[in-house]
Amino acid sequence: MKRPLQALLLLLSGLGLLHATVVTDHYLRYVKPGMHPLLVASGVLLLVLGAAEAWSLWRPTAGDEQEAETATDAETATEAATDADIEGHGHDHGHDHSTPPRVAWLLLLPALSLLFYAPPAIGAYTASREAPKAVAVTDQDDFDPLPKTSPLPITLTDFTSRVQQDRDRAIDGRTVEMTGFVTPDKGASAEGGGGEGTTGWYLTRAIVSCCAADAQFVKVRVHGAPPPPADTWVTLTGTWHPSGTLGTRSAVAGLDAHTVKKAPRPPNAYADAVPLTN
Repeated sequence: MKRPLQALLLLLSGLGLLHATVVTDHYLRYVKPGMHPLLVASGVLLLVLGAAEAWSLWRPTAGDEQEAETATDAETATEAATDADIEGHGHDHGHDHSTPPRVAWLLLLPALSLLFYAPPAIGAYTASREAPKAVAVTDQDDFDPLPKTSPLPITLTDFTSRVQQDRDRAIDGRTVEMTGFVTPDKGASAEGGGGEGTTGWYLTRAIVSCCAADAQFVKVRVHGAPPPPADTWVTLTGTWHPSGTLGTRSAVAGLDAHTVKKAPRPPNAYADAVPLTN
C-alpha cells in the first residue's frame, strides 16, 4: 500500500472512531460503555499518526530527495531485471506487481461506514438464530424473598431462574415487569396456519462480555399479545405462563402478557438489567 493511501486510511479511521464515540453514541451498538476511553484514545492516536504521515509527504527534505533518487534508480534497475526475466520466460506472466492490489482500497469501507452509515446493533435477526443462554444453576438458599412491589421489575435471567429453579415457587401468580426487544419466533412462524403459533414472539436481551461478537441472548416467550415489529424495545407486564412444573427444569420461561408498551432503547442495552433511568 502506498504512503498516501496509508495516511488517508489512518485519518479516516481516526475520524470514524471519534465520530462514533464523541459526536454520537454509535459505539454502544458494538461494545460496552467501559470501552469508551480506549476508543477515544485510539481515535486520537490514529489521527495523530495519519497527520504525521501526511505531513511527511507534503514536507520533503533534502534527505528525502536523495532517497527518492536512490529509490528511482533502484526501481529502474528492478524493472529492467524484471523485464529481462519476463522475456526469459516467454512473457507468460502478464501482470505488474509494482503497484498495490486494488483490493487494498476496500480497507477504506469500514472507516467510511463509521462516518456515514454506522451498522445497526445486533438484534432480532441474530437472536432468532441463536439458542437462549443457559442460566447458571442457583442454590435454593440464594433466592431472596421477592419484594411486595407490583408489578415487580425483574430481569429476564432472574425470571428464568425463578421459573426453573426456585422450589418455593415465589414467582407463581406474581405480576412482573420486564424490558427487552422483540424477537419473532421463527419456529412458530414456519408452522403457518392459524392460532397462537402465527403470533409467537420472544422478549429478548443481549448480554456481551466485551463486544457484540461474543453476544448471548436471554429470551422469554410471550403469550396473549400480538407481536410488535421485530427489534422494537418494549416494557411488558404479565404473569408466568403455566408450562411444565414450576421450580424445575421442565418449566418454560414464558409470560402471559397483560400490557405491552413501547420503550426507548436503554443505555445498558447489552446487559440483562433493569433499565437505567436518566
